[in-house]
Amino acid sequence: KSMLFLGFLLIFLGLALPGTQGRIIPKCEMVRILRQNGFEGFEGKTVADWMCLVNYESGYNTKAYNNNGPSRDYGIFQINSKYWCNDGRTAGAKNACHISCSQLLNDNIEDDIRCAKKIAREARGLTPWYGWKNHCRGRNLSSYVRGC
Repeated sequence: KSMLFLGFLLIFLGLALPGTQGRIIPKCEMVRILRQNGFEGFEGKTVADWMCLVNYESGYNTKAYNNNGPSRDYGIFQINSKYWCNDGRTAGAKNACHISCSQLLNDNIEDDIRCAKKIAREARGLTPWYGWKNHCRGRNLSSYVRGC
């Protein structure tokens, strides 16, 4: 009897609590957002580079989150709490984008875009993102923007 109650309680909580799944931005919508925000040619990279980066870093998920041990990555661009945002948990955090990491987990990605551009500007490219370095750099990425 108590197991049945526990089962119902878990189902209820699962339905009542907001999911950790964010909005998955469709491919061509993401291409349009990046183009409208000046990513084509920004720091010598193409929109296709950024699309590949977002694909491997977050799967286009606005609420993507990854725990790296001492720091965490947040949002669609997987912005790190050690250098770029403040999550109130990362020792010695710099918060160079002057933003709370939790703001990078909502469906409005304007602040994510500003911070990602700051990161790319300071790095003179996309090398801070391991998803881009390991899966995108030096490859033909035209499929990421094809049809858009």
